[in-house]
Amino acid sequence: MKRQLTAIAISGGIDSLVAAYLLKKQGHKVIGIHFTTGYETEPVNVISHIADKLNINIKVLDCRKEFKQKVVDYFIQSYLTGQTPNPCLVCNPLIKFGTMLEFARRLGASCLATGHYAGIIKDKDGRFHLLKGVDPEKDQSYFLAFMSQKQLAHACFPLGMMTKAEVIKLAKEHELDHFIKQESQDICFIKGKTYGEFIALQKGLIPQPGLIEDIDGNIIGKHKGLHIFTIGQRRGINLPASEPYYVVRIDRKQNRIIVGFKNSLMASECKVTGINWIDKEPTSPVKVYTRVRYRHKAALSILFPDDGNKAIVRFKTPQSAITPGQGAVFYRDNEVLGGGWIAG
Repeated sequence: MKRQLTAIAISGGIDSLVAAYLLKKQGHKVIGIHFTTGYETEPVNVISHIADKLNINIKVLDCRKEFKQKVVDYFIQSYLTGQTPNPCLVCNPLIKFGTMLEFARRLGASCLATGHYAGIIKDKDGRFHLLKGVDPEKDQSYFLAFMSQKQLAHACFPLGMMTKAEVIKLAKEHELDHFIKQESQDICFIKGKTYGEFIALQKGLIPQPGLIEDIDGNIIGKHKGLHIFTIGQRRGINLPASEPYYVVRIDRKQNRIIVGFKNSLMASECKVTGINWIDKEPTSPVKVYTRVRYRHKAALSILFPDDGNKAIVRFKTPQSAITPGQGAVFYRDNEVLGGGWIAG
């Protein structure tokens, strides 16, 4: 019987290398794909060394045009409209499991594997379910919440049942750590700059200084441009007060930043739009646990569906810094039900 071909996204990081090693060990016929974004800082020749070490062929896919249009431009436009973007939530369905998966399928691969810490199961009705990774500190299911059923049908996450410590140990045992680039802890296309500095370098952007108000409407200072700020931000305000100020709201129409003390960031509900349902779409209010950003602990809430891809989410206890533009991802136990965008 002919073995099916499995493609693996090779970034050069420890997770993708170990994922590729595991697939080979499990008997898969493996081909690697390394996609370029135009924002790389590490030499591409590392990929050939990885191919030799793993004894697999690695194809290089030029995604510069798509990545700029679908991820970087989205990031810039979100900031310019006073929202706080999350490019990984866009990159995974549009680039990795969009452009890259299509490329893998053209190569004859039945599925595309990545080094994400998450899991997939298929139920008796043929529906796919997205699960948390078993390592609570590394679980990346949040970033995959906008994947479709069709994409999940062709996705594979070999690290879903492993902890990061186990992955590091395995990499060292098999000398895979020699090739590992430093893992990015931030946005991959911004190196050595703040988000505001990156935005300010874009063509056609002219920063517009404006006023800073407190929550009572008093003018208390000036800012150098809305693109520097995000909801919940403390740094860069630099105004004297009895306790630190935080950005509570960004008023794009009047080019103003509204600030308050930490308790001003608390909110009991939010509106979510553009929801992608992985599990079946609810038709009545449902209890869920909602994460409003990646490092946020999922909070008990009631989701009130509205017209399919919209909802109001009400939290049992108020949550801090619920930020327009970020993803709200809904969980039941260890399963991702779906995710959408927090509206202003």
